[in-house]
Amino acid sequence: MSKLKLMAAMMLGFGLSACGSVDTATRNAPLEAPVLRAAPISLDVQQIRVTVPKSLKVSEANSYYPMGDIVWREDAPGDRHAQVKTIMEEALATGVAGLQPGTIPVALDVEVTRFHALSEKARYTVGGMHTIHFAMTLRNPVTGEAYGAPKPVTVSFKAFGGSAAVAAEQRGITQKVRISERLASVIQTELGMPVRTDADQVAALSVTE
Repeated sequence: MSKLKLMAAMMLGFGLSACGSVDTATRNAPLEAPVLRAAPISLDVQQIRVTVPKSLKVSEANSYYPMGDIVWREDAPGDRHAQVKTIMEEALATGVAGLQPGTIPVALDVEVTRFHALSEKARYTVGGMHTIHFAMTLRNPVTGEAYGAPKPVTVSFKAFGGSAAVAAEQRGITQKVRISERLASVIQTELGMPVRTDADQVAALSVTE
């Protein structure tokens, strides 16, 4: 087994992290944190590929809890699968860009299985939860070989409702903004890598100038 494959297999065997939840990340294995500290994995995410299967059912029902796999209203009516794909791609790219560069090249494949924002009725009354489910797979960017089985990830957090939603929108904090920020944060946690600091960015610029 190559060194790259071995390290990636070790990473996936230990688990990158638990699923992002309401406000915290839960770790199932008590030995996970010390293992990662003892043998940190340094990834270089070279590609991000997001799939939103057409088999996912879109709901446009204006009810408190629409029954469907995709509930998304902030973009104009259109191809919701494509809209969700764009949101996911941009959010994950933002998260990856905020990580310190690594040495192990990987491609990040993400398949969305659920994307629930709020309907208009829920958004401007009781609020609710933003819930996104996806499966992530790390692959060899050259051969396409997977470094382990897909890992399910759940991102779920409280959405604004009523006057809080209106006030947030007036400040430019839309559902898309909040969902994108949370996805970017979650992928950083899932990849288990240090986040760039302002000092890191300054140092990187000074090297290239």
